[in-house]
Amino acid sequence: MAASLLFPSHAVQPGLLVRAARDRGFTHRGEMFSADMAALARDVFPCHPELLEGGLEGPNLPRVLQHLISGLPLLVPYDEDSNHEPCQRRGHKAHWAVLTGVLLGVRTATLSPAYRPDPEIPNLFHPPPCGGGELAPGGPGLRWGGPGGAVERVLVLAQQGKSPRVQLWALGGLHGSNAQLSELSPRRRRDGHRYVLPAGGLAQGLGGRAVLLRPRDGSPGTPPE
Repeated sequence: MAASLLFPSHAVQPGLLVRAARDRGFTHRGEMFSADMAALARDVFPCHPELLEGGLEGPNLPRVLQHLISGLPLLVPYDEDSNHEPCQRRGHKAHWAVLTGVLLGVRTATLSPAYRPDPEIPNLFHPPPCGGGELAPGGPGLRWGGPGGAVERVLVLAQQGKSPRVQLWALGGLHGSNAQLSELSPRRRRDGHRYVLPAGGLAQGLGGRAVLLRPRDGSPGTPPE
């Protein structure tokens, strides 16, 4: 899913990813319990992955928002509830999701003129085609929180392998789910199968981590030579 967003004409089959992960010792049965996902993405698909640590909010929030507004995908591990939305099960339901977009609740009076109104839906605005509209505090576009901050709520567009539907999740809920990943589920420990776990377990491999993906030339949609 993430690869098709970067280069729509260059599809990567799931079977290829699993085989590559096994060859590199990242997985036994298709599980990915560490942010080795970044190394796998770099090796299998010609993109530039960057490991993000410290969660999706706090100091990382402006960076996460700018990445998504620029039309770039982001891989996030989280605990999956029965409806595929984020929950908190200490990592017992750990899965990966790809974030494909963002919806910001803002005060329209402070919205940057660079953002264009949707021709059909009232009060919906789009970022500039170039992905501009700086989100860093004090920048010329949207500002997050603080005095005069324009952004009041963040929803992300998310997909994961068990469902073909795009879902809309509150970023705060996803951040909380991502941050508390800490242990392999007791069911998996007893099922007799082997799994690849990083040193330090899920807390070190997945907790508070995400992977930013961008094309190697830095511009979305341009396949590598």
